[in-house]
Amino acid sequence: MAKSTEHFHHTDKRWQGRFPTIRAMRAGKTGRLVLYSLLVGVISGLGAVAFFVGLAWTKVFFLEFLTGYPFPDPPAEQILHFNFPGEPRPWALFFIPVIGGFISGLLVYTFAPEAEGHGTDAMIDAFHNKEGLIRGRVPIVKSLASIITLSTGGSAGREGPIAQIGAGFGSWLGKVLKLDVHERRLLLLAGTAGGLGAIFRAPLGGALTSIEVLYKEDFETEGAITSIISSVVAYTIFTFFFGYDSIFETPELKFVNPSELIFYTLLGLVCSPLGYLYTRTFYGMRDRFFRKIPLKKHFIPAIGGLGVGAIGLFVPEVMGGGYGAIQAAILGQLTISLMLAAVFLKMLSTSFTISSGGSGGVFGPTLFIGGMIGGVVGHVAHIYFPEIITQPGAFVLVGMAAFFAGVANAPMGAMLMVCEMTGSYGLLAPLMLVSVIAIVLSQRWSIYEKQVQNKFHSPAHTADMTVNVLQEIKVGQIFKPEAVVTALSHSMKFKDLKEVISRTKESYFPVIDGHGTLTGILNLHDIRFVLFEDSLSDLIVVGELAGQPVYVTPNDDLFKALSKFIDSGYGQIPVIDTQNGQVILGLLAHEDVIAAYREEVLKRKGAE
Repeated sequence: MAKSTEHFHHTDKRWQGRFPTIRAMRAGKTGRLVLYSLLVGVISGLGAVAFFVGLAWTKVFFLEFLTGYPFPDPPAEQILHFNFPGEPRPWALFFIPVIGGFISGLLVYTFAPEAEGHGTDAMIDAFHNKEGLIRGRVPIVKSLASIITLSTGGSAGREGPIAQIGAGFGSWLGKVLKLDVHERRLLLLAGTAGGLGAIFRAPLGGALTSIEVLYKEDFETEGAITSIISSVVAYTIFTFFFGYDSIFETPELKFVNPSELIFYTLLGLVCSPLGYLYTRTFYGMRDRFFRKIPLKKHFIPAIGGLGVGAIGLFVPEVMGGGYGAIQAAILGQLTISLMLAAVFLKMLSTSFTISSGGSGGVFGPTLFIGGMIGGVVGHVAHIYFPEIITQPGAFVLVGMAAFFAGVANAPMGAMLMVCEMTGSYGLLAPLMLVSVIAIVLSQRWSIYEKQVQNKFHSPAHTADMTVNVLQEIKVGQIFKPEAVVTALSHSMKFKDLKEVISRTKESYFPVIDGHGTLTGILNLHDIRFVLFEDSLSDLIVVGELAGQPVYVTPNDDLFKALSKFIDSGYGQIPVIDTQNGQVILGLLAHEDVIAAYREEVLKRKGAE
């Protein structure tokens, strides 16, 4: 029987010295991510400021100065005030989207082809399939190309590029700091949340959308803390420069009449088939038209710009982000016929812009389409039932959230985003109802094709979904201590070893030195070739025949034990009691681990 040894004593002290550090690292992991999230939020907020200012100046130049058309923004978005006199120039309105598409295509396909299309999908793909990695140049190229696209009338949103600015920095930071894949993915989400929370002045909605949009029916709950912190910081920085007012100016809208739910239900039912039409048009034009054009990809966005310009000649409201038109719809300043036409023309113009490879997001256009659908339903209901529907503008807000919830499978984020963007929380009941109706009827399609069903379908959670039964069983649960352990002295002569072997049935023996320190394991299978060499009886000692020392403790799990069996090749390894003087309790057999695994699996199957 082996006694307490100096070797084990020192080894235990060494690990005891490390354990507090390991515990501190684990305890500090959240704190470290919080710190990194703050930094990601700062960069996301500053990136949103730069993007917003750049977009405002270029939009004024291209869409107002050159075309002579007014493209008003909501009050909170009006940071530049110019009044350009002169007659509208339809020819400029027609050709400018072509120029924008051409420049955007050259930028994207020359420097970062993965920046094509809507950036949120690229972020989702990076999270699920690329270990949270985004090339450092992608956010820069995406931002410049999107500013060109939007400021020249392209029908796209700004959430894609702004999300990629934050997500790209989060990915870069995780790579530079050599964080593990899990932490890098969380910083990717934090950057996305920061970008969304800032540019839409919706800190809670931005954070929730970033962890919800990854899945059709799930949330990335582990990213909630880092996303909220980043979103709040980015929002604070952005609003410091541009004020704390909500994007849209809305009258006091409230849900006060239960009869309204009939028409809100109708709105939800209408949103579903139109959402299907939108997604099919969007991807159908990409796959069946633009990708079959026999030209270099660099030039195809210009063809998309040609389609946008043609539509803009008749309904300029569908060009650009369209927030001014949404504001007008909320205030009841658009006709029913214009809103109805805008629904379908915005679907086409967005498909022309992004499906052709142009750069931008789809959140803004989706809000536009949903708002116009809500405006049509609300105003028609108001005409025929004025005593019930007294605030048709409320349907615009509800339509925005419901339509996005349906096509993006993100009801919670959409509701909160719209509430924060409008400063109106009095419509939560119809928002919830219509969003649920839309998403229940729209589960078979999504505007984000990189979405997966849930965590079970994400490569990011493959390891999490693998239940390791052995990790849940401790060595002490299956191991029975032995009264006597045959330990061999490392100086024992070969002839004495043969005598011990003749008296025992073991094949593996712990080898100790004069102080009782475990120095190795003797495996009889390894010495069979010299076992009957009498000439070696006094020349070889056990220490020269023993392999490396390997042991487990009763508190180790069976997966760790199995790993040691595989790595060492031993059939038995000692079990050490580290709590009571490093005593060798006995030998754990590889067969015992396999038997315990089989028993546990059978037990679980029986329970099921």
